Amino acid sequence: MDERAIPNQIGNPIPAWDLQHRLPIDAAVGPDCWDGGTIFRINSTYMDVTEQPYLQRQWTAAATLIACCGIAAGFWTYYLTRILYPKNGGLFGDLFCLALIVFFSYLAFKSGRDEFFGLKRRPIRFNRLEKKLYSIRRRRFFSKSNVGDITWEATWDKNSLFCIHKEKTNFGLYYHIRHYTVDGDGNVTSAFSIGRAWFGNLTLLLAQWNYWCWYMNRGPADLPKPMLFHTEHESLRESFLFAMYGFGMVGSPTYRIAMMPFTLLWACFRILAIATCRNPVWPKSVELLSVVAAEDPYNQPRGDTPVGWAETALAQERHDYPYSSKKEMDNWHGEKDGEANASLWAEDAPSKI
Repeated sequence: MDERAIPNQIGNPIPAWDLQHRLPIDAAVGPDCWDGGTIFRINSTYMDVTEQPYLQRQWTAAATLIACCGIAAGFWTYYLTRILYPKNGGLFGDLFCLALIVFFSYLAFKSGRDEFFGLKRRPIRFNRLEKKLYSIRRRRFFSKSNVGDITWEATWDKNSLFCIHKEKTNFGLYYHIRHYTVDGDGNVTSAFSIGRAWFGNLTLLLAQWNYWCWYMNRGPADLPKPMLFHTEHESLRESFLFAMYGFGMVGSPTYRIAMMPFTLLWACFRILAIATCRNPVWPKSVELLSVVAAEDPYNQPRGDTPVGWAETALAQERHDYPYSSKKEMDNWHGEKDGEANASLWAEDAPSKI
């Protein structure tokens, strides 16, 4: 589920469950450190990370296009009942057409305003030197060249509110990491998700949080390699792989062949959405704080480092890139088993820290 479809609590207190599952920035939350596919680039100055909707934008694009079909159906119905066959129309028919158009227009705007004619990606920048997060939120259409797109800032300190958010869906429990900003009364003024969504289990989410904390607190030295580096210039092949993995990261050949018509359709939705968008533009102030030394040994991806799903899979087959690069947290003194630790975090009144 796209986190933008979930109430973000603006004007209300942070949900009690989220507050009880607040994530510390200076202590491990589990035994493992691992990236689950959230990284664009890493260097000694900053790390660019995906937002949660990034992996699932084909679903949002599909919802938008279906809503547009609903709008067209409303106008077509009006044409049939008022122009082509006026004797079959009436006040009830006009109201029905209006309701249809208004309803689907609202859905199209809500789901499509950040997918079509927006940005190809909305990265979240972890700047370890400034101890801040910069999150590009929305395309700015009319501005001076040095202003860039609409960008939020979040400090990386003990007062920042990073929480696990839980949502119940028809497919089970859904978790993602969310940052909240609150006013003096404790009510939320802004919120955004980081990384990706996790279904059913907190094990990988906690390992992911350890990964980001490792980078911000220790730097890129000894940081495990990410699952992959997402491309900043998505090709048709990459869009297809995003759609395929959207139906399950692991699947048998028979399953994937059976799902191929849906995979191709959803890939088209993603391709169409990206084709209408442009690359994000960081504000000049952020760019000035994001200078990377030419000789930075941790600047990745570069050289022969694979980028994207396809190149990474081929590199793994050649044994040029690890399948699963992770490390144990040397300062972890809690439950040694990752799943057992995750089950403690998942409790409504967690007893893990």
